[in-house]
Amino acid sequence: MIHVCPLSKVDATVRTSGAERLISLLAAGTDMTRPASIAEANHLLLSLHDIAEPREGMTPPGEIHVRTLLDFARKWDRERPLVINCFAGISRSTASAYIIAAALAPQRNEMELARTLRWLSPSATPNIRLVTLADTMLGRDGRMVEGITAIGRGADAFEGAPFALPIEA
Repeated sequence: MIHVCPLSKVDATVRTSGAERLISLLAAGTDMTRPASIAEANHLLLSLHDIAEPREGMTPPGEIHVRTLLDFARKWDRERPLVINCFAGISRSTASAYIIAAALAPQRNEMELARTLRWLSPSATPNIRLVTLADTMLGRDGRMVEGITAIGRGADAFEGAPFALPIEA
């Protein structure tokens, strides 16, 4: 199971889920304290901004971020949950959950997965740049992008409510 949350809910989500692995997608310089129950080797911290197009002074999601995310996820034994967070729990983290679920369940329909994501998280607005890069890397021929485009922008929210996304449908 993949649990998604904002930065403000990381400790509580890790504690209640019993997770032993954590992925954090945050802008460089954002304060992030790894929960004591997560070993350093089990925490992936990716520094990138939540942008779809390059901007001066900002780090856009890139192939290296997606490749590192996928490598980390593929080492997960799935015995215990994985928690993914970004600052608001709306864009980078929901994109990453969608990407990991698609990678670990290659038979899963991209549109069904996107609709499940929307049902679980009304505010989810997955970062389209992350999804586009993963779509190419995973050989999904644009279907991941189509799924996310179809669900559209999520409901306005300061931060997303934590939710759990199953890998298998």
